[in-house]
Amino acid sequence: MKLDQIRLHARAERWPIRGAFTISRGSKNEAEVVTAELIARTTDGRTVRGRGECVPYARYGETVEGVLAEIEAQGEAIAGGLDREALQSAMPPGAARNAIDCAFWDLEAKALGVPAWRLAGLARPPRPLTTAYTLSLDTPEAMARAAASSAHFPLIKLKLGGGAEDLDRVAAVRRSAPQARLIVDVNEGWTQSHLAVLAPALAALDVALIEQPLPAGADESLASYASPVPLGADESARGRESLTEVAERYRVVNIKLDKTGGLTEALKLKAEAEAEGLAIMVGCMVATSLAMAPAFLLAQGAAFVDLDGPLLLAQDREPGLVYTGTCIDPPTTHLWG
Repeated sequence: MKLDQIRLHARAERWPIRGAFTISRGSKNEAEVVTAELIARTTDGRTVRGRGECVPYARYGETVEGVLAEIEAQGEAIAGGLDREALQSAMPPGAARNAIDCAFWDLEAKALGVPAWRLAGLARPPRPLTTAYTLSLDTPEAMARAAASSAHFPLIKLKLGGGAEDLDRVAAVRRSAPQARLIVDVNEGWTQSHLAVLAPALAALDVALIEQPLPAGADESLASYASPVPLGADESARGRESLTEVAERYRVVNIKLDKTGGLTEALKLKAEAEAEGLAIMVGCMVATSLAMAPAFLLAQGAAFVDLDGPLLLAQDREPGLVYTGTCIDPPTTHLWG
């Protein structure tokens, strides 16, 4: 269906976090997101709107102001006919392209009256998913208390910090949540020496995955390291160009839409990663349900799902995804897609 001139709007939003969210690189008490909205008129006279949400990623030098400017700079091109496929070469991967790309998916689905999962080529409607629930970096005692209140969740993810207490943190959480599967996320905070010492102990604690133990760009040693716990690449895996090295060093790849620059590229990355023999993890930044909804499609069939961003907020967008504990229902078209 042909759409008349498409208008682009962007805005920054702040969403308070319950308490604080702390990783090895720092702490924050609110999620700063940027949303893009595309508004168009169909040939049958309907006005349709598509939305996408992103989180500027400071790790890659992104800021709210910079991402807003990148999005707004595409307004004239989009009004002139730039579509989702052309967007992939018009903008580099990153948060700004993610917001516009996901807004295009939403716009196309609403204009055609076809759910986004069909447009994405899924064989069947998306099914409910169980997400990991993330515990912020804290003292072992505080993380044990947080784990005790989350012990009924089947998958818990711990943020670690690279300090001497990391093993104590995991042991404390394991005592408080003896039945949960555990992921530890180091966010580049260890050295190879840390990993060699800690990985066997984490295996004994039945940890299912160690995510990004070493800094991206300094993880060559992993190619010859036989880890007793599967290793996952996050910061080391931004896009398809990194897959060869990732496959040599890791067993799992964490795909995030803010890294790939949207669902379009993320679907291609997922397919190529699976062809390389990598297991898939679909992750997120701390953001609202609008950011999780397109990632929900990507996460169908993933080995690890980490889409708990809205659970960490004091308040989510309305309407949002429905979470029953850590089980997520598929998004409604009122939210996205």
